[in-house]
Amino acid sequence: MAKKRPQTKAERPQLTDGEIPVVGAREPCPCGSGRRYKACHGRAAAHAATELVHRPFEGLPGEGDWVALRELVPAATVELHLKGGLPEGVPSVTLATVLPMAWPALRRDDGSVLLGLQNDTASGDISRDLADTLQRALTAEPGTPVQGRRAPAEGPRLQDLLDPEGAFEPVVHSGFEFWVPDPENATPEVSASLERANAAAIPTAKLTGVDAAYWCQTPDKNHLRWVMPHPEERLLDALARLHAAGRSGLGEGTRLVGSFRAHGLTVPVWDLPSGVTADDVEKPAAEFAERLAAALASEAPLTAEERRARGGLTNRQVTLS
Repeated sequence: MAKKRPQTKAERPQLTDGEIPVVGAREPCPCGSGRRYKACHGRAAAHAATELVHRPFEGLPGEGDWVALRELVPAATVELHLKGGLPEGVPSVTLATVLPMAWPALRRDDGSVLLGLQNDTASGDISRDLADTLQRALTAEPGTPVQGRRAPAEGPRLQDLLDPEGAFEPVVHSGFEFWVPDPENATPEVSASLERANAAAIPTAKLTGVDAAYWCQTPDKNHLRWVMPHPEERLLDALARLHAAGRSGLGEGTRLVGSFRAHGLTVPVWDLPSGVTADDVEKPAAEFAERLAAALASEAPLTAEERRARGGLTNRQVTLS
């Protein structure tokens, strides 16, 4: 019996990482390894797309306000400033907490853009997802919403698109009438969405004397939620020092009750009597900021009482994201 000739395979061209195109996850990897794309070069791409970025708004002007508008504030808008200015035909770009029908973005009939912040994101980097949505909104047809999608792993982030020197000044609204220029002539779907959103909105106000602090009104009591940029462990130590000394309140009947953890920042929360308004806590909040600065500067070890206070605050901490 004749011997079979040994089979030889033609050598496949070896591509560099920078030349590897994206193909289907179960298709052979174009690099020539013989493995499926998802088990070869697709693995790094998938990891980059899903890896959680704990501080997605770090480096942006108003990081604390970005976190508050994402997690705490029902209705607010902010004018955004782009690097290099606005494209032709786009008179303005506005960040909004929520848009009608939960759209990720909307390009209005006049060409202006609304970018929704409180949306589910497809990747682990909110900044990259928002940047992708913004870029698509800038070129969308006027009068159309922009749908969500998974942003490309190599795509830009908000930090790449927004002017780092641009002001970030949130305007808190009592309702969502900012959605449409003429609410009375909105479509039935938008009108219904507007009515539902307004009914669910908690009255909220931004303090003017300190950064990223928001008062809100609930049926039983009011609250102050203050997004702080300090390193978490150092901030908890400082809060514990003040709490143990009886100096963590914002006036009579107020109480520091715990904190949230959101997008890499800590958000202390105070309970306020139902009659205490945002104006009422402006001065106490400014005075607390001074006490906190002094406590943050202390290098002394925590006392036993301060450690107990810290444990209580830590036990009441909730992670939002």
